[in-house]
Amino acid sequence: MEDERRRTPRYPFVATVEVVEKGAQAGVSARVTELSLYGCYVEMPDPRPKGTQVVLKVYAEGKYLESHGSVLYSQPGQGMGVGFQNVNPHYLMVLKHWLLEAAHAKFGKKE
Repeated sequence: MEDERRRTPRYPFVATVEVVEKGAQAGVSARVTELSLYGCYVEMPDPRPKGTQVVLKVYAEGKYLESHGSVLYSQPGQGMGVGFQNVNPHYLMVLKHWLLEAAHAKFGKKE
């Protein structure tokens, strides 16, 4: 996916994620490697097809984010880009905190 199409910057970010496909009883453990305000990239060997509805449960830095999402693109054997949908305001605060930390890690803190 090309950067020109993104609404906000994407930052390197490492977290554990449970991906639960809509209607499934159990999820699959995977790893988030990039994060933005509107979605994330999930590394997994068997990514879901484009358009699949999922629930993401992301864990990092002692914090937790849960969001419904839709698979925007899928790369077999590598992972998938997932767009967040209707993020709860509490989880939006967690997401913004993670993004601020990721931006500081990438660009350095301004004093």
